[in-house]
Amino acid sequence: MPEPRYDDDGAIASTGAGGPMDLATSEGETLERTPGGPLGTGPSGKPRSLWSDAWRDLRRNPVFIISGLFIIFLVIISIWPSLIASGNPLQCDLAKAQEGSQPGYPFGFNGQGCDVYTRVVYGARTSVTVGVCATLGVALLGSVLGGLAGFFGGGWDGVLSRLTDIFFGIPVILGGLVLLSVVSSTTVWPVVGFMVLLGWPQISRIARGSVITAKQNDYVQAARALGASNSRLLLRHITPNAVAPVIVVATIALGTFISLEATLSYLGAGLKPPTVSWGIDISSASPYIRNAPHMLLWPAGALAVTVLAFIMLGDAVRDALDPKLR
Repeated sequence: MPEPRYDDDGAIASTGAGGPMDLATSEGETLERTPGGPLGTGPSGKPRSLWSDAWRDLRRNPVFIISGLFIIFLVIISIWPSLIASGNPLQCDLAKAQEGSQPGYPFGFNGQGCDVYTRVVYGARTSVTVGVCATLGVALLGSVLGGLAGFFGGGWDGVLSRLTDIFFGIPVILGGLVLLSVVSSTTVWPVVGFMVLLGWPQISRIARGSVITAKQNDYVQAARALGASNSRLLLRHITPNAVAPVIVVATIALGTFISLEATLSYLGAGLKPPTVSWGIDISSASPYIRNAPHMLLWPAGALAVTVLAFIMLGDAVRDALDPKLR
């Protein structure tokens, strides 16, 4: 082992390339220069959060990118359908009833002589409106009720549990046929209200279990010991760490609500004419599937692709937010 060298003041001098002092300095500089720092840290060396990790994974997931781009396109044409469809979905010509594709009318005409392409484009607005509004209402109501029940427990939790059991026992389609059959409104709001009324128990159960798990963590107990109020515990410590499962379930449920609206409209209990809806068009086209299959295939195809896109998006979000799947 080489003996250390001393300078004129008696201090240990540099040992040269490869010596202990240079090695320690080199390692420290390497750690500082490493992009992203050690495993599990961000560019500044700070630990990454669940949300930053999830967003990093989502950006690399082709399923999320494809479904997200399609949903963005769907939202755009829902807000501005005239961008890709210049016609009027309610303007019909009986002389062209059930005719196939023609120049300027790629999807042909329905049984009333209306342009199927224009109706498919404008039907996206109805489906997106129902799906988004129903999902927001269900997520808000279910999260609040379930979160409060999971946080406070006791009698409130028992009452909510029995109430959700009652709603789970109501068949959704049968409930829609009974409740919506007496509504004469042609707007989407009765259908949205019905979906919120029967859809909140599932989100409530998810939120309740997530809050019960989150409130047992050490950081929540420490905040409680320091005198944090219940509102601060819920809003600052529990909700940010318990909302991920709710987001996943709500994203998948959005596609389900779109499918449910089409089903109820097909059965005559959902949206009613003159509202433009994929479910209404599918219902009116089903008797002519042999003679004019294009009347059914285009709105049914648009519905299937839309529901599939939201389900794929929800699956991608679930994979990114669930630490057990990493």
